[in-house]
Amino acid sequence: MRRSSWKIRIAIGLAIVAFAFIKKCNNTEVNPYTGRSQHITMDPDQEIAIGLQSAPQMAQQHGGLYPDERLQSFVKAVGNKLVQNSIARETPYKFDFHLLADDRSINAFALPGGQCFITYALFSQLNEEQLAGVMGHEIGHVIGRHSAERIADSNTWKTATMGATVGAGDLGNILGGIGQNTLLKNGRGDELESDELGVLFMIQSGYNPNEMIEVMKILKAAAGPNRVPEFQSTHPDPENRIQKIKEAIKKYQGQ
Repeated sequence: MRRSSWKIRIAIGLAIVAFAFIKKCNNTEVNPYTGRSQHITMDPDQEIAIGLQSAPQMAQQHGGLYPDERLQSFVKAVGNKLVQNSIARETPYKFDFHLLADDRSINAFALPGGQCFITYALFSQLNEEQLAGVMGHEIGHVIGRHSAERIADSNTWKTATMGATVGAGDLGNILGGIGQNTLLKNGRGDELESDELGVLFMIQSGYNPNEMIEVMKILKAAAGPNRVPEFQSTHPDPENRIQKIKEAIKKYQGQ
């Protein structure tokens, strides 16, 4: 009786795992802006809605928007210049660019659908071309649909982990660990793809793409000597990013 019960559990667990990956395959599509195949379970309108809904909370976590309207307008102008001179203008996303009041955290990020943010702590260390590099990178995250892809991957691994847990107990925890490592690796790929897109957008908008390298140096200095090793981080080491940026500059300059 126990053996029969164990076999049933294994069968159910395998069915759940198979369902998770069949669903993933059925939701794979080619990103029209990057040419990369991705597992996506939401449409651009849903991405935009998530971004707009999350934006106020994200701003609040960083002290709200920086109160100087002149600087806000400057950030928006640089971001919009990048959009208007690149493939970003052909996407359905609603791009908007915000300067956050946070003067301690050196950070920039993008929400699904086009809401892009930079903290004053980072902004204050950049010239216009370096700001363009940061904003171009964030636009790359939006066009690359990285948040939507991570959400879909996370849901796939949650389902697969549940199936493995049903079928084999502790094996589910092992599968969950594999899932986390996969997401970590993909996160680094997202950063490198966004760096390359940022370089392209800078060139198309008349900015010097070598300033993106200077941004990496600023980020490396800000991280200090106690930076988390690359294999434990979702972001590639700045030195590795610099090498990839140089390759992207060589690839796109003169086109």
